[in-house]
Amino acid sequence: MNTAVHTKYIDIQGVEQTFKTKKGNFPALRDINLTVAKGEFVALIGHSGCGKSTLLNLIAGLTTPTNGVLLCADKEIAGPGPERAVVFQNHSLLPWLTCFENIYLAVERVFAGTESKAQLKARTNDALALVGLTAAAQKRPGEISGGMKQRVGIARALSMEPKVLLMDEPFGALDALTRAKLQDELLEIVAKTQATVVMVTHDVDEAVLLSDKIVMMTNGPAATIGEVLSVELPRPRNRVALADDPQYQHYRKAVIDFLYTRQAHVEKAA
Repeated sequence: MNTAVHTKYIDIQGVEQTFKTKKGNFPALRDINLTVAKGEFVALIGHSGCGKSTLLNLIAGLTTPTNGVLLCADKEIAGPGPERAVVFQNHSLLPWLTCFENIYLAVERVFAGTESKAQLKARTNDALALVGLTAAAQKRPGEISGGMKQRVGIARALSMEPKVLLMDEPFGALDALTRAKLQDELLEIVAKTQATVVMVTHDVDEAVLLSDKIVMMTNGPAATIGEVLSVELPRPRNRVALADDPQYQHYRKAVIDFLYTRQAHVEKAA
């Protein structure tokens, strides 16, 4: 676990989410109860359609629950806020702006009222340095690789000094080697910033490597939390050292068993 003091920082109580569709009401989530401690790294995992992204959007304040309440630092989440930054699978960068300008835009939005332009620029440069992209500051998204774009997205989120980093499959579209490199960098960044992280993933190894806690979702519709697994592997974590670690294999097997035995996907019949 991280060295940060752990308290009930995100508190999700009895949350349900129903969407209105042309075919009638669609129950996406039901009976979601979850707490996330300050400085904790939590992975949400489950099959497609189990409401992982829906739950992340609720924590981000991008949508409002049909029932129940979500709290962050004892305040109700009633909309988006700079204390909760989101990194999407699609980096969402503005293609006509440089890497520096994409990040500066976020910094300006949060800190322009209290800091000088020199301070805003310094914050932007610090965020670029944190993800190793100082040399790419003046390049536009079309001039850099997919992995670098995703790093800019992470830098933009971190530049706002969020208390909570919300990540929706941030490495899902990347090749295996790039994904592994960014996972390792994320481990280092989270250790430095002590941010609270909630991350949606499909990747069992990613969940075990990165997380303090893995929240396993049941299949939708009306998905809920099937099981919460505490990952008590010491930090800092090294993927090579963990590959043969019996405890790592134990956690990995527990997640695979939940996903592919207890929640075997029903799409085979389709």
